[in-house]
Amino acid sequence: VQLQASGGGLVQAGGSLRLSCAASGGTYYMGWFRQAPGKEREFVAAISRYGGSTNYADSAKGRFTISRDNAENTMYLQMNSLKRADTAVYYCAAAKDLRNAAQATQERNYDYWGQGTLVTVSS
Repeated sequence: VQLQASGGGLVQAGGSLRLSCAASGGTYYMGWFRQAPGKEREFVAAISRYGGSTNYADSAKGRFTISRDNAENTMYLQMNSLKRADTAVYYCAAAKDLRNAAQATQERNYDYWGQGTLVTVSS
């Protein structure tokens, strides 16, 4: 499985970005994580294999929307009302055996990772 994240960039606070993650090699439970400078990687959002279930970190609720298009083998993260605190490298990940939302928040449950895309939010 190969994952390719894209869509990061520089945006002003209050602005929007849409991240994409192109996947090859199957349909998996997928998620977005992020790592800010000097901090540990943290969960952002996840989506089940066919999009029927999504879950979000508290920091993302109401501002970010995760979605997927399995016909295009692509997952998205629409980020609105961006804050400086959202500045981070965003990683997409895929899991072979995730069964529920609780497991989806733990990076140890993911088997494949993309290379990351940098999001910088300026004031």
